[in-house]
Amino acid sequence: MDQILREKYEKLIAIIKEYKHVAVAFSGGVDSTLLLKVAVNTLGKENVIAITASSGSFPQREFKEAKDFCEELGVKQIVSHTSELDIPGFLENPPDRCYLCKKEIFTGIIHHASEEDFHLILEGSNMDDNDDYRPGMRAIKELGVKSPLQEAELFKSEIRALSKMLALPTWEKPSFACLATRFVYGEPITSEKLAMVEKGEELLFDLGFKQVRVRIHESHHGNIARIEVFPEEIEKIAAKDIRETIAKTFKDIGFAYTSLDLTGYRTGSMNEVL
Repeated sequence: MDQILREKYEKLIAIIKEYKHVAVAFSGGVDSTLLLKVAVNTLGKENVIAITASSGSFPQREFKEAKDFCEELGVKQIVSHTSELDIPGFLENPPDRCYLCKKEIFTGIIHHASEEDFHLILEGSNMDDNDDYRPGMRAIKELGVKSPLQEAELFKSEIRALSKMLALPTWEKPSFACLATRFVYGEPITSEKLAMVEKGEELLFDLGFKQVRVRIHESHHGNIARIEVFPEEIEKIAAKDIRETIAKTFKDIGFAYTSLDLTGYRTGSMNEVL
């Protein structure tokens, strides 16, 4: 470990040690997994709980991985059930959709934590999140939720390096964002479309692609899927057998047409129009 990363890691431990008794908003992703692990290592299992928000925009694959990790770590996990589709304004999918969603989700997390007598909530935003349009961060700050990975000035690549050092299964896990981010702003979100996106991405992961997004667009022709994979995997997805499997399965899922984004996967591609 280089000196800069070591200093940041020690800073993270020192920050969490000051908190003493915490609930970690835990999705099972790269960032929250490191945060939960360091919290448990620093404070002990008796002073840490994990709270996982479960909803229609959170894939079952991710939920199972989060549950399995908590069991392996021996930390208490609480599931906070929420329905984003019931949040006023969410269905219309405005540019501040993430703010509306985060406010609802973290209000629920705070409620569950309070019932367990935990009054300090930690979440896993990192320094890279400052480089994109993230209206959800406003909700996090308004609710007084702490972001220790940002306080320690950790970037995603450094979080992966620390995760590898700690032998965490997520150190090379693909980045994940809720399924609602696959929709063009202003296009209505429905439970049916969320399920279509989840099934499409599940197929791509099963086919061996490392990082995927299935963006959904509604047109007068029907729902159109726009697939993003790593640029180096574009040639693989264009192979005849894989291409035909995807086209057929996506048609069965309910997509009228399936397209491939030739730029490849990148975070926040739906924000490029803002």
